[in-house]
Amino acid sequence: MGKLRQFEKPTGFRDFPPPTAAKKRLLERRVQTCFQQWGYREVLTPTLEYFDTVGAASAIPEYKMFKLIDREGKTLVLRPDLTAPIARMVSSVMKDEPLPLRLFYHASVFRAQDDSARTVEFFQSGVELVGDPSPEADAEVIALAAEALSACEISSFQLAVGHVELLDALLQEQVEDPGQVERLKERLGARDVVGYKEQVAQLDVSPEGRDLLLRLPHLSGGKDRLEFLRPQMRSRRVENAVRHLREMWEALEDFGASRHVVLDLSLVGSLHYYTGVYFEGYALPSSFPLVSGGRYDRLLERFGRPAPATGFALKTDRLMEASPAADREMERVALFYPRSARREAIRRAQELRREGKAVILHVADDKDPKTEIDADRVVRWEEGEDGR
Repeated sequence: MGKLRQFEKPTGFRDFPPPTAAKKRLLERRVQTCFQQWGYREVLTPTLEYFDTVGAASAIPEYKMFKLIDREGKTLVLRPDLTAPIARMVSSVMKDEPLPLRLFYHASVFRAQDDSARTVEFFQSGVELVGDPSPEADAEVIALAAEALSACEISSFQLAVGHVELLDALLQEQVEDPGQVERLKERLGARDVVGYKEQVAQLDVSPEGRDLLLRLPHLSGGKDRLEFLRPQMRSRRVENAVRHLREMWEALEDFGASRHVVLDLSLVGSLHYYTGVYFEGYALPSSFPLVSGGRYDRLLERFGRPAPATGFALKTDRLMEASPAADREMERVALFYPRSARREAIRRAQELRREGKAVILHVADDKDPKTEIDADRVVRWEEGEDGR
């Protein structure tokens, strides 16, 4: 192996030296405490899944998946997301557990990128609430996401909440061509307001419909934004979605989380399996989401256990960059001792560890006089001393 390749990593993967690894674990512990206090239980799923089941059910495009062939010739994938594997688990090994289920995870997902400079292994912490279709369930996961961000010391953040079914209904009732609807959603998803308005200007729609479409990208704010849709509520789809959002908002007020939330009726779900409420969370003034999630009521039926579900995933890598949180590390003591005092040094190290200190033992002799150890305090044991 050449000297250069000896130190290379696969493109898109990275190392976590001690300070980075420590911060990752710190944030995971904090959000895990939140999840457990809300009644969520941890689950683990395999890193490898079958492509024909989890891979096919995932909302991640196939071209972004890492595929492997096992010894039996079956196609496997490195898990591209966590929601589909957990849906598989809920429908198989947990099939006899009553609903609703509250589950959480810490795991990595793998997605190929067009840009070779971008990371392909992402770390996530998230929750899934399976079996509850209510507005209160959507409010719960949004409020829990807000609490998790606060636990990570994100001092200023906003959760933008939309509704996939509501957006589809508003667009489809004005625009007959499904292709045009998809292009409008693509522009909204890309926040290309100029391109969106140019496309709307070319559509053959009524003046009232054009006015609605042009105002759609600007319909963000509090619960009052829903009043704008009152003329559209002759549609059952719009009426049901608006009622769900209104009841969800009232629950968010009771949770004390509505101050972090803004309704954005033009918000497009990032993954195709979202069916209702969808949300993204940002550390202000950044535009990169730290968390995203929503309702996916049709995914579990693909695994034979139809059930409504909602959840979210915290993007741990971005959270590490945005969070100022720092752990109060235990004091590190380096204890250098001569071999003749090994037993006494070990006993002293055990005492210090029981006191909550981290102790590094190192044999010091004349052949190794300049050893340096990363420590807050250095103790050099001399013959006849007690190592204090």
